Amino acid sequence: MSLSEYKALPYSRARGDAFGSLPSDEEIDKIHKELEAAGVKYTVGAYVDIHGVPKGKFVPLSHFKHFAKGSELYTGYALDGLGQSPNDDEICSIPDLGHIIQLPWQPEVAWMPADNGFKGEPYEVNSRVALQKVLKKANDMGFGMNLGVEPEIFVIRKNEDGSIEVPDAEDKLVKSCYDVRCLMTRFEWIDKMSTTIDALGWELYSLDHEDANSQFEFDFKHCDALTMCDRLIFLRMMAKQYAEEEGLVATFMPKPFANKTGSGAHFNMSLYDLETGGNLFEDPNDPRGLGLSKLGYQFVAGILRHGPALCAAFAPTVNSYKRLVRRGLMAYYSWAPVFNSYGRNNRTNSVRIPMGGGRVESRNADSSCNPYLAATLVLAAGLEGIAEDLDPGNPQEVNLYELDQAGLAERGIQELPRTLHEAVEAFAADPFVTETLGEELRNEFVSYKSEEWIQYHQRVSAWEIEEYVQKF
Repeated sequence: MSLSEYKALPYSRARGDAFGSLPSDEEIDKIHKELEAAGVKYTVGAYVDIHGVPKGKFVPLSHFKHFAKGSELYTGYALDGLGQSPNDDEICSIPDLGHIIQLPWQPEVAWMPADNGFKGEPYEVNSRVALQKVLKKANDMGFGMNLGVEPEIFVIRKNEDGSIEVPDAEDKLVKSCYDVRCLMTRFEWIDKMSTTIDALGWELYSLDHEDANSQFEFDFKHCDALTMCDRLIFLRMMAKQYAEEEGLVATFMPKPFANKTGSGAHFNMSLYDLETGGNLFEDPNDPRGLGLSKLGYQFVAGILRHGPALCAAFAPTVNSYKRLVRRGLMAYYSWAPVFNSYGRNNRTNSVRIPMGGGRVESRNADSSCNPYLAATLVLAAGLEGIAEDLDPGNPQEVNLYELDQAGLAERGIQELPRTLHEAVEAFAADPFVTETLGEELRNEFVSYKSEEWIQYHQRVSAWEIEEYVQKF
């Protein structure tokens, strides 16, 4: 099957809730027949580890009925951040049959996101399950959450010595953002990505060459938060597959080049009325002039209250904090948010209200984040702001990069964590995290990310060799 012939499988709402009942035998039989007719031979239910990396087994279609009801068992101890010890019983994976994707590059395989279960109950150490738990809380308040993510991706060449480089030597402008010729250098990969996104019904509306050389962004329509997180997980796998077909590497590493802009994955969020579907963050009569409702401001205030802790989920790697700098080794400002503040279209804030209002954008999210975990915490923080009628104060409209410490203090602006170590400390110290995730998932994140920092900090870097070997 060529990519031009590819069509998404019929969309089914057989399941989309880890806390709901499993689909009926009739529904499973119907989907089984659709998969068989499409030429599918294998299915995979992909749950994620603490990093947001998909895991699962291939199951022959002949066993689909058992697979759909959670037949596949896993030792959680074998994976990062899923809890468990070697002596524990296995967790299972339960595929979400409402989000099936037949792989365009391997049509014998049907991919679907999955939740973990344990002894007949949702396994809440799984971050996709955690998100559904907070979404239910939002539902109980009468809200649904819409989410749009703007993933940025580098396409690079990895050399035999392990070094990386921009594949096209002509893609070298200091300011390459929106450059059409640079965009055309990766046309084959871009076209595969775009064609698939459209065929899947994600409603791609723009794509561009981003600020750094060989860095690209795909923008597709927002949707409910769980579906958007599923899409981001799949998009990462798809981008890597299509890059490999060209002998290249697609990376969602936040900052692969010290002197170039990093890759964000900005979260654009709004709440909608469960009954009417109307956007509850819109207010054309907003007295602050941002087009945001009181509910939206309350949501923002909740995010700012827990900004330092949220940073660990939005920017979860050592490398993330090479992106979160004012300028670093770049020739101009980085665009990256380093302050726990909000404003209009002002990109020096971590929370932005884009022009037109009606939504809230968290800009410290980067492309390496586990979207389920980040969405869980940011939604819970926003709901807390609503429940407690918080007010974020007035928006910050100046270029915050140019303020010194005294200027920031005068405005009451706090800097966000500058390293993974600081972020994990803030995450661990905020009781809200435990209340939202539960102690076990919270502890798993703290444990893995603390060890990641230690592993990084114990290494001797190339910079240290260059700086110190002959100086001392």
